[in-house]
Amino acid sequence: MYTMWEPVRRAEQLFGDREAVVCGDVRRTHAEMADRVRRVAGMLESISARGDRVALWSLNSDRFLELFFGVPAAGRAIVPHNTRWAEPELIYATEDSGARILICDRDPGGLDRVVDRVIRIDTGEYDELMDAAAPLEPADPVTPDTIAGLFYTGGTTGTSKGVVLTHGNLMANAVHAQLAQPFVLDDRYLTMAPMFHAAGLYEALVLPWVGAANVILPGFDPELALDTIVSESITSLIAVPTMLAALNESQAASPRDVSSLSWISHGASPAALEVLRRAYELFGCELIHLYGATETAPLATVFRHEERFLDTERGKSCGTATPGIAIRIEGPDGVPLPVGEAGEVAIKGPNVMKGYWNKPEQTADVLSDDGWYRSGDIGRLDHDGYLFLVDRAKDMIVTGGENVYCTEVEDVLYEHDAVLEATVFGVPDQRWGEAVHAVVVLRDGHALTDAELIAHCQGKIAGYKLPKSITFQTEPLPKSGPGKVLKRVLRQPFWDGHDTAIN
Repeated sequence: MYTMWEPVRRAEQLFGDREAVVCGDVRRTHAEMADRVRRVAGMLESISARGDRVALWSLNSDRFLELFFGVPAAGRAIVPHNTRWAEPELIYATEDSGARILICDRDPGGLDRVVDRVIRIDTGEYDELMDAAAPLEPADPVTPDTIAGLFYTGGTTGTSKGVVLTHGNLMANAVHAQLAQPFVLDDRYLTMAPMFHAAGLYEALVLPWVGAANVILPGFDPELALDTIVSESITSLIAVPTMLAALNESQAASPRDVSSLSWISHGASPAALEVLRRAYELFGCELIHLYGATETAPLATVFRHEERFLDTERGKSCGTATPGIAIRIEGPDGVPLPVGEAGEVAIKGPNVMKGYWNKPEQTADVLSDDGWYRSGDIGRLDHDGYLFLVDRAKDMIVTGGENVYCTEVEDVLYEHDAVLEATVFGVPDQRWGEAVHAVVVLRDGHALTDAELIAHCQGKIAGYKLPKSITFQTEPLPKSGPGKVLKRVLRQPFWDGHDTAIN
């Protein structure tokens, strides 16, 4: 298996004068990108040691892309930070990862106290260092087993976990992705999903391998995205369901010539059938449903030409395993279940993470000794290997493409003096797929509004984790014999009439 330097080196050698990246006014060829990656290595050589972690807190940009390649190629591990996190979440991930350097496009705030060095992109400091750096060939000791990055995801214990992905994990995923949905030389891919997510970056490794171009937007704006599809002759893109719905609305209101598009892929959470129907009507290209997790780097299944099956039972599936990996359904004891029976989705392949950073117990909870990753999703397989998701075993909500672990929100709710009991779960939402909902029991003699409780949470957790709605009740939360809150009892009324317990 290759390291992350290989696609860059190959692109420089075979497609050096072709466009590699477009971001605003910046246009760089594959040869120029290779030089930038070498300069990242040169810059880091004088201020860090091999094996160090480098935190990156930035919006999408050409600099983000060159750091994504350059930091691991230099033998360091990149730690992308979610730009929507609150400061306590940012500080936790930085300290937990042991990052010594922070590269950011904004005021670092309290983060400058927990790292040895801050490099600012927005002040021009980063560009000055890059201009002064001598290009350095990637580190010889880097192998497919070298850690490439720590990608933080929420945790059922209330703290984030650093998903350890090696060069081999990420490159295996790139190979799987190319086999499942191939790119060609003339493709122009639109990156508008956040690059701090594995899903926002996985195609970045495929594109240089075939000499294709990566057109990067700093964030998602449906009008800008549609205009860019036209101006840059975009051939493909990935969107979470909320993005896809917004693109539909903008295209319907002001139609553009989007005939350059070959396919649109979507993932992170299931998209509503009507959103998919409308997308096919408005864009007229292939629809591809993707399923995976940060822990699988991230691709696990692909459903090509989903638009042909929208009104069939198979249209409810998220596809079949990508080439190179295996999927099975397990019972509570870890034993594989027969076709058609629902159980936990387990995934095995060279793309599966090495574990959670410094969390051996949580790693053991999800990784078996023989390499199966237990996803926490409940699903079933049909006779042709199509995967159907029906629920989540993990105490998790997917809202607008972001994962929210319920304990993260519950812990903050319990910090309020008026809260006696609190539980959090996802409820169906037309815009976000699922919305964060809390059920709260107040202490005797206390009064509190939902607005006041939400305000209490602000600044402590990311905005997308805040409850969208709160139910206050006087009776204690329902519990099992051992005292565990029976969330399913509370959730069920919200999900009546839905085929599955995920949306």
